[in-house]
Order: sequence, then C-alpha cells, then structure tokens
Amino acid sequence: MARTFFVGGNFKLNGSKKLIHEIVERLNESKLDSNAEVVICPPATFIDYTASINKKSPQVQVGGQNTYTKASGAYTGENSVTMLKEVGADWVILGHSERRAYFKETSEEIAEKTKFAIDNGLKVILCIGELLEERKAGITLDVCKKQLEPVLAKLSAQDWDKVVIAYEPVWAIGTGLAATPADAQDTHKEIRDYLKEKLGESKAESIRILYGGSANGANASTFKDKVDIDGFLVGGASLKPEFVDIINSRSA
Repeated sequence: MARTFFVGGNFKLNGSKKLIHEIVERLNESKLDSNAEVVICPPATFIDYTASINKKSPQVQVGGQNTYTKASGAYTGENSVTMLKEVGADWVILGHSERRAYFKETSEEIAEKTKFAIDNGLKVILCIGELLEERKAGITLDVCKKQLEPVLAKLSAQDWDKVVIAYEPVWAIGTGLAATPADAQDTHKEIRDYLKEKLGESKAESIRILYGGSANGANASTFKDKVDIDGFLVGGASLKPEFVDIINSRSA
C-alpha cells in the first residue's frame, strides 16, 4: 500500500517572529517534493503568525505541540483544541518523550488527549519510543506496545485515519545519534506487525510510521528504501535550511 511521505517539524521551545518568518519563507520559496506532506509545529504563540504567512497550504500545514482534554475552563496555561484550530492548526503533536519525561504525562493521559483532539477536529502525530537502557535491555517493542495500548483502547478504527505514529528512540533525540536505517526499519516493522494484530492488516498498512531521532539533511535519504519508514518527525533540523533537503529526500 502506498503511503504518502510525511515530514513533521517540531520547533519545540525555539523561535521568534524573525526565525519563524525565515523558516516559512524558505518553504514558500523552495521547490518541495509534490508527493510529500509537511506539518510544521511552532510554539503556540506563533501558530497564528505561521499559518498567516504559509503560502504552501495545503501541502504544508501547521500544528501545535500539545493540547488539553477540555474545551475551555479554569485550566491556566493550557491550549484547547478549538483554540489551536482557530489560529490555523490542523495537527497536534502528542506523547512526545519530553512531555512524558519533563511533565510526567502518562500513556493513559496521552491516549485521552489523542481521542479528544481527534473527536474535536485535529489530526495527531503520536510519539512513542524507548530510553537507552530499555534499548540495551532488548525491550524496545514492549515499551512501544505499552505506550500504544491505552490509545488502541480509546480510538476507533476510523480514528486511526487521523493519526500518524512517530517512533522516536529517546536516546537519539537531540544527541546527534541515530538508529541505523536497518535498525529503524526493524522496529517500524515490529510496530506495524503489532498494529496488524490489534487493528487488522488493511488498517495497519495504511497508518504512517515516522522516524524521529536526529534525522537531518545528510542522513534522511539513507532511509528512503525502508518500506515501513514513512517519513520523519524532525526537531532541531526543522529550524535550518536542511529541512528542505529532508522534505525532498525521497526524490533526491
């Protein structure tokens, strides 16, 4: 089954209006692979501005980095799905390892957020992945299953049409280390096989699984012949000119 190549850019807690303008204008002015779907996720304060200067929609869409499970109320500091949509977001990143580690979000909370976001009109980049010690212990798939189980329990089969999974080995995020293309393919295949058990072959084959973990302009093309790697969720490199090279890595 042909799955559309997908590249997400997670700006994290980085940026200014000047930098956002530079990034978006670079995308506006560049020739992007027409077969690539792109989602850029700036800090919430810049979503409105990012969407307003994006001239490559619908190929390039805008997303948030987090959202909450309530539409409104006394939840200081949170952003609702409705608010994200109103300022131009179509997607949201949920379950990122930094949210799990620094803000102690559980897989159950992430599942609740995922269901709420989908039910209220956002699509979700759902992040999973293991720590270095878990990798060394040989329990990568067990960790990924445990993170997916609460989501599988909450989502309907149709909900999965609005989800892409980002497999991000935590030990490779921002470290300059990256899983080899072969290692990443092996893990992606195991994740897809698990989804086949839970959702059936047809649905599992349609779900895109991204690799995230120090993907950059130099190494992105080395993943392009791996059948279960459907794109990338990019961190620091999404702030740089090489982000265009990553988007175009399948056609390079």
